[in-house]
Amino acid sequence: MNGGDVVLAPLPQADGRVKNRPTIALRRLPGFGDWLLCGVSSQLRQEIAGFDDPIRPGHTDFGTSGLKAPSLIRLGFLAVVPEAKLLGSIGALAPERHRRLLHRLSDYLGPKPLGG
Repeated sequence: MNGGDVVLAPLPQADGRVKNRPTIALRRLPGFGDWLLCGVSSQLRQEIAGFDDPIRPGHTDFGTSGLKAPSLIRLGFLAVVPEAKLLGSIGALAPERHRRLLHRLSDYLGPKPLGG
């Protein structure tokens, strides 16, 4: 497993059920080797512009992603999952897209100016 892989993993849904769905392996965490994942959705209308990242058939890494339809990589849909629970990789993102996702998340989580 590598950062940027598209992996199937059990994720909790809004209704509390757990569903196996495609995710992006963002980073393996220190300590126990769990993975920080973000969910992938085919619901493009849920996009938060400038934060989420759409991936479509015209993009250079769509074919290698293993995704079947235009999708939205949702940086606001995060989970930490033990590697043993991951169901396997179906593809991989381009390294540039993986870096962009990490930078967006890092920028968002970074310190904000006082009063801002």
